[in-house]
Amino acid sequence: MAMLITFAFTNGFQYAIGQKMFSFSGHIRVQPFEPSRTAIAEESPMEENDTVLKLLRANADIKTIQPFATKNAIIKSSESIETALLKGVTKEYDFKNLDKFLQSGRWIQFADTGYSSEINLSSYTATQLNAKPGDKLIVYFIQGDGTRRARPMTVAGIFKTGIEDYDKLIAIADLRLIQRLNNWNINEIGGYEVFLHDYRKLDTVSNAIFNDLPSGWNSHTIREIYPGIFDWLNLQDTTVAIVVIIMIVVAILNLITCLIILLLERTRMVGILKAVGSTDFSIQKIFLYQGALITFFGILLGNLVTLIFCWLQQRYGFITLPEDAYYISKAVVKLEWWHLVVVNIGTFLVCFLVLLIPTIIIRRMQPAKAISFR
Repeated sequence: MAMLITFAFTNGFQYAIGQKMFSFSGHIRVQPFEPSRTAIAEESPMEENDTVLKLLRANADIKTIQPFATKNAIIKSSESIETALLKGVTKEYDFKNLDKFLQSGRWIQFADTGYSSEINLSSYTATQLNAKPGDKLIVYFIQGDGTRRARPMTVAGIFKTGIEDYDKLIAIADLRLIQRLNNWNINEIGGYEVFLHDYRKLDTVSNAIFNDLPSGWNSHTIREIYPGIFDWLNLQDTTVAIVVIIMIVVAILNLITCLIILLLERTRMVGILKAVGSTDFSIQKIFLYQGALITFFGILLGNLVTLIFCWLQQRYGFITLPEDAYYISKAVVKLEWWHLVVVNIGTFLVCFLVLLIPTIIIRRMQPAKAISFR
């Protein structure tokens, strides 16, 4: 039970944070090759490339492809000023991926002509600006030549991902606004966000895309763009391994102690069985059988308690976490079927082998002394 719950919480923790990252930024980003560019820098303009789009759409593992661009901005309310990185998206953008993050209001709406003057702020930025849905803001953009351009914008809604890198930085706006400010053509964008059907194929699909892209193009997984967060998540695997090893050692000691107690309680019985001609192996089998039964019912009970506990946590979320530190407000459980198989079979085999150790005592028992043992 302890091992399964450990796996369920660790796997759920990694999955929940990973899905937050993927929902907001896609699984893979395809852009022109810019080795000196940082993750939060504005992109150089690129024209939408039909060859690249056909290549991406031909991959069966790719679910959607969405153009985007970013631009640094200064947002001013009547009470405060905050900086933000505006992420421009199109009306085809799939906001369903982000619905779970929306706290109030709605996502921006797109005009048929021109560009939308609405903006979605993170809860952190909205709090700093003391802004709420429907409020009017002035957004300033610093151009490449140092001039400043201002745009009045309306807060359409407020979101919260719980991930500091997003909540303290990102705001969402219309891609056409960024194109207008940067003097780009209508078909110029910053890159493509690629969403996959199965996030576990992230590296495989990215490598396949990279090999087929035209010269000068590049593909990066979100893990490569935000390595700090994913490296931190991978460290959880080391922690789990240490915890599981400690649990196994404790379980082995408990099993040995349990079987020794069984032997001590049945010492006279062992002596009588030896006296009437029973072999050491036949007596050992009795204790191995009893030990196997204890192990089997312990595993069965552990599985039952684990499944009930995980179901209760998933439904009611009674175990909470400080979101500022862990990026999620409630502990998430995700138990894979192979976790059950590996832990159950592994536990049974290890325990059964360990049960052989105390039964060696049976071979050294002398019938006369065993019968007189009290």
